Parts: sequence; structure tokens; C-alpha cells
Amino acid sequence: MGLKLILNEDVPHLGTVGDVVDVAPGYGRNYLIPRNLAVLANSRNTRQLAHTQRLIDVKRAKAIKVASSLAGRLTDTSVTIAKAVGEEDRLFGSVTSRDIEDALGKEGFSVDKRHILLQTPIKNLGVHKVDIKLHSEIKAQIKVWVVAE
Repeated sequence: MGLKLILNEDVPHLGTVGDVVDVAPGYGRNYLIPRNLAVLANSRNTRQLAHTQRLIDVKRAKAIKVASSLAGRLTDTSVTIAKAVGEEDRLFGSVTSRDIEDALGKEGFSVDKRHILLQTPIKNLGVHKVDIKLHSEIKAQIKVWVVAE
């Protein structure tokens, strides 16, 4: 027995704006609806969805355009992060998505650390290619230079 909802925002691993999804009642009532990520899929909201589908398409197209222009600028970007090193050029600690977010902020880019796709923290010096998910359909790749402090 699921709860049918209409998504107001893109929700990772669930759906995109305007999708009608079937979720667990607790997930819908306690997470999606209070955060205004979704509304109940009743007859009134379903009719309203048909009316606002054009607005959703315009919003999605605008988001893709902004993300693609940002991806074009980010692809040409490389950031340098200085960290303390020990023997055999191993870092004390590691370079995380938070460090990359801060370095991109210094370059003038506003990227959330949750969108930086870093499977494991970087633990050695050198050049590393890191993917950034800007939209569900658009990714950019930057170069992260990790150098000795």
C-alpha cells in the first residue's frame, strides 16, 4: 500500500519534476511533502499538473541551459589544492568533496559538495579528474591538482 505523489522537484533515485510516483507512506508524509518536494496525487492536483506541465517543461529547459553553460565553463577549469604530505608523497588526511567545493568557490563557481562525484577521497599528489553532476542529464569534468604544502 503505497502513497501516490506528484513530484515538484527532481528527487534522486525516485523521479523528475511532474512524475507520479508510488512511495512508502512514511517517506511521503515525513520527508517529501513537508519539504515541498511532492504533493498528493489526488484529482485536483492531477488536473493542476496537466495545466502546469508547460511551466515544468520551461523550467526544465531553463535549468538544462544554465547547467550546460556552467558545464562549458567548468570543463576548462582546474583547481589546485595544497595539502601536507608525508613519506612517498602520501597526504596527511585526504582531499574531499568539501575541499573541492571550497576551491571552486575561490574560482567563482557555486557548486554544492553533494554534486561533486568523488567515489573515494583523494589520498595522493597529482592530477585527478573529478566529475560534477550539474543536472540529471549534464555532467562536467574538472582537473584537481593536489600539490604539497
